[in-house]
Amino acid sequence: MSTKTIAKGILCGAIGALMSTAAIADDMKLRFAGVFPIDHQGTKMMQQVAADVAAADVGLKIEVFPANQLGSGEALFEDVARGNIDLASAFIYADTDPRLEFLSMPFLLSGWDDMENTLLNMESEFNTILQEITDEYGVRVMAQNPEGFIGIVASQEPENWNTFDDKGMNIRVWSSSVVKSMVETLGYQATTMAWGDIFPALQSGIVDGAICCTKTATYSIFAQSDVGTHFVEYNSISELTTFYASQRTLDKLNDEQRDALQAALTKASEDFFAYNRENDDVFGQKLLDKGYTILSLSDEEQAAMAKHVQETVWPEMAKKVGQDVIDRLLAAKSQ
Repeated sequence: MSTKTIAKGILCGAIGALMSTAAIADDMKLRFAGVFPIDHQGTKMMQQVAADVAAADVGLKIEVFPANQLGSGEALFEDVARGNIDLASAFIYADTDPRLEFLSMPFLLSGWDDMENTLLNMESEFNTILQEITDEYGVRVMAQNPEGFIGIVASQEPENWNTFDDKGMNIRVWSSSVVKSMVETLGYQATTMAWGDIFPALQSGIVDGAICCTKTATYSIFAQSDVGTHFVEYNSISELTTFYASQRTLDKLNDEQRDALQAALTKASEDFFAYNRENDDVFGQKLLDKGYTILSLSDEEQAAMAKHVQETVWPEMAKKVGQDVIDRLLAAKSQ
């Protein structure tokens, strides 16, 4: 074999190795953690994100881990902040920073249009405040997923459910002093409990109910498993999961990859909101068909409850999140 042939072979091999190395470097895998059950629409949206990013062919692959496989919603924020997990679809709890309690502000929103303008709109003051806080932890909010208004899933009808009198029931609340205060203001006893413990706690009677879910989630998670009998529709707080990412991960991506990821997450967010808006009444009927009773306040009762909670809970909330945050949210609402 001639020296020229050998040199040509070495050159071709070197070029091939370089191309292979470049391909491997560009083929980056991101871990996407979620909390919804595997067959929930929220998990389907995560899978849609993975499919859309793969179709963009920018050297990214998304691995989806739903149903708390990589940790509960309470733990995911810190794991994403550290870069242990790249992406998450979960509610952002206030365990890390008390200012994040504003995400649980009761009776801030009054309907689907309000949810769209305040939560889905990433340019809103609500999301601007959220990004200012999460920036401090190296977490980027990519899109929001308002699912509707949560209510109380209960194993019996609460006494005085439409007044502020004692309800004679112990209700699970998530790790939010604001929500605990609101539930107690309404006349319930409140027990703080992680999301993953709700189902067995209701089944065993440790709690009589839980403030946790929209009608859609109540049907999908509880009614289909014959857990619970009543849904109390207070319309006080919007169910909100967030698509958020580790800034450390985003800094490793090129512009094309970041754009493809953002586009996929934005589309999934819009699709999820549209699905829930269109199906809220549908799942309400499914709850009724399953034997559930839905308890709904009249307009007058709703207004009275909102006013009472705003006057009693909001001032206490301001001590945790800062009066400036409350003022910014309310100013944006009045525009």
